[in-house]
Amino acid sequence: MADTPPISRRTLIAGAAVAAGGVLLTNLHSAVAQQTAPVPVAPPPGSPADPTKAPGGPTTAVGERSPFVHPQRAPIGEITGTSLTPLQDLAGTITPADLHFTRIHAGVPTIDPTKHTLLIHGLVDHPLELSVAELKRFPAVTRVHFIECSGNGRAAYRTPKPDMTPQQVDGMMSNSEWTGVPLSVLFREAGVKPEASWFLAEGGDACLLDRSIPVSKARDDALVVWGQNGEPLRPEQGFPIRLLLPGYEGNANVKWLRRIKLGAEPFMTRWETSKYTDPLPGDKARIFSFEMDAKSIITSPAYPERLTGPGWWPIRGLAWSGRGRITRVDVSTDGGTTWLAAELLTPLTNKAHVRFEHMWQWNGSESLIMSRATDDQGYVQPTMTQLKAVRGPGTDYHFNSIRAWRVAREGTVTFEANT
Repeated sequence: MADTPPISRRTLIAGAAVAAGGVLLTNLHSAVAQQTAPVPVAPPPGSPADPTKAPGGPTTAVGERSPFVHPQRAPIGEITGTSLTPLQDLAGTITPADLHFTRIHAGVPTIDPTKHTLLIHGLVDHPLELSVAELKRFPAVTRVHFIECSGNGRAAYRTPKPDMTPQQVDGMMSNSEWTGVPLSVLFREAGVKPEASWFLAEGGDACLLDRSIPVSKARDDALVVWGQNGEPLRPEQGFPIRLLLPGYEGNANVKWLRRIKLGAEPFMTRWETSKYTDPLPGDKARIFSFEMDAKSIITSPAYPERLTGPGWWPIRGLAWSGRGRITRVDVSTDGGTTWLAAELLTPLTNKAHVRFEHMWQWNGSESLIMSRATDDQGYVQPTMTQLKAVRGPGTDYHFNSIRAWRVAREGTVTFEANT
């Protein structure tokens, strides 16, 4: 299908379409007017028919979402499992703390912050045991970074289904503002010995999850954080403190952090031998494959949306890379035959989400839309065929192939694994 020349969001806002006879802007207004109407939600009891004719509600101790808005993680009730972020329901790049995806192995512990401590020992000159209050006395930093589970996208890779939503495809991934102390500061305080090249980070939940991490990561950008999006960590995100390793796979960002041990080699725990080791073709395996590669996903239009008629439609989504900054996102509306640069709407922050948008004039023909991210290391998001050629069909982690959505002539949108 041949596309018309691209038009950017800023061009439309600036009114350039008017100079072309108003045709583009008229079509855009038409498309917006035709967008699928949201499913009607019954107003809460006591809601006035006309809110201008009656006083509203009083102030409350904690704000709530509108009764007409219901973003939710799913599934719920898991003791060992994952609850996914509703990517299709979010705007911007920051994930609300109560919608940040959760991966747990032994439930969510309840930890008294006044009793919790962080022990730093092993190959150090001065072993430390710091309370949460003492950690907060160190100089703090605030940074925006994503966390992505290494298994994010597994279902879309192995068993893709047309009725998968963005939440089901890539919902084990969220982006937050984090506040804490650089781990390098704590290591200087403890006096890490020159021969220490790895450290073990251990969590305080019932499974005592622990991972071996290079000391070089601690000296780079690792944090011990207690704040998320302007408030204390939520319990499912590691309250009272967690390890934050920007760009590293989610399980390495140990929650409920209670112990760090410095050593001269990896500790080879069960969490990096029986789990989180990736089988490869030729009877090989990847281990300590920490960095999450560049990736993107279109969050709209996506299942179960429906385009109600030809015209201008925004293709919107998210892109991120664990190796640096996203520098470009390309969008294709013809199954990858041609690609056009999308507009990057948010700051290009290191190891953080970027929101992208591409204005698409849909002519009513069946189309296959997809996005492709590139980062500042020159890495380009691969196709499914390219990924399988390197990783094999049995790979179990780091699924970053291009995602696709098929738009049918009647406007229905379904997920499709890109080949």
